[in-house]
Amino acid sequence: MDPVAILIPAAGFGTRMRGADKLLQDVGGLPLIRRQAQRALAAGDHVVVTLPSTDSPRAQALSGLPIRMVEVPDAADGMAASIRRGVASLPRACAAVVVAPGDMPDLTEDDFTSVIKGFRAMPQATLQQGTAEDGTPGHPVLFPADCFVALRQITGDQGARDILRANSHRLRRVALPGRNALTDLDTPEAWEAWRAENAVG
Repeated sequence: MDPVAILIPAAGFGTRMRGADKLLQDVGGLPLIRRQAQRALAAGDHVVVTLPSTDSPRAQALSGLPIRMVEVPDAADGMAASIRRGVASLPRACAAVVVAPGDMPDLTEDDFTSVIKGFRAMPQATLQQGTAEDGTPGHPVLFPADCFVALRQITGDQGARDILRANSHRLRRVALPGRNALTDLDTPEAWEAWRAENAVG
């Protein structure tokens, strides 16, 4: 079975956190970025995490994990820079890549697995996109290998939305529990509310 990679873009600056680093927030005793990488490792065949630098605190939080860390010196260009460099680093054998931002603490191993299983169950290469229970589209998003060239050419901070639109005829939506596909925490207030709701210290 051809391998499926998981790409966690984690090179952004998170300015809305007002000096704190959302990807280093403690979630269940682990920095969020390490927790998400561990969940990705349990579901995917190869995990790539993009970082502002490979000697950053985020890189230190990932120490010892069997992942590929990719430096993004042009991270100021937005999400596209992480996706470009992350996809360029993938092994040639990869059949697909799952893109999942690192600041989505509700995403689980099962969520990653559901998206990957959806891809492998189809007779032809399809894109897969996680949604909330009500069908609202979110993350993670899986792109088959024939999208890799386009992913390596994207620009700006819109991620891969144009590629999703261009491939809407072969996009399959995968409903995930609750709002797992939508919850991203960009401000201290959002973190405080999420911790209160989930009883996470």
